[in-house]
Amino acid sequence: MARYCAFLERKVEVRYRAGEIVLSASATLVADSGRSIFLEEHFAQGGQQKQFRWEIPYACIVEIVEKAGGFEPVAFRAGQENAPRVRAAAAAEAKAPLLPVPPRPKEA
Repeated sequence: MARYCAFLERKVEVRYRAGEIVLSASATLVADSGRSIFLEEHFAQGGQQKQFRWEIPYACIVEIVEKAGGFEPVAFRAGQENAPRVRAAAAAEAKAPLLPVPPRPKEA
């Protein structure tokens, strides 16, 4: 069953995990397969209309917020089954430095 079908054809901002980091994407939610959502963005480049579409699996979604013009945003946070992972990701994000610092080489 599609979890995010209420957001279909609406402009949304999605926070999602990609490995160890949490990223943000803003686009139109165009499909919900029941396992992933699909975002689509249209833009002009070099005088030509282009389209970019990407897929975000349910397991990676942290939060979806509808970008409603002039109204309070409507938010949907990941379900209870993802709550511990979401909290852990948010805590890791809060503690992480802006740029990763490589470890110092060991001296002989």
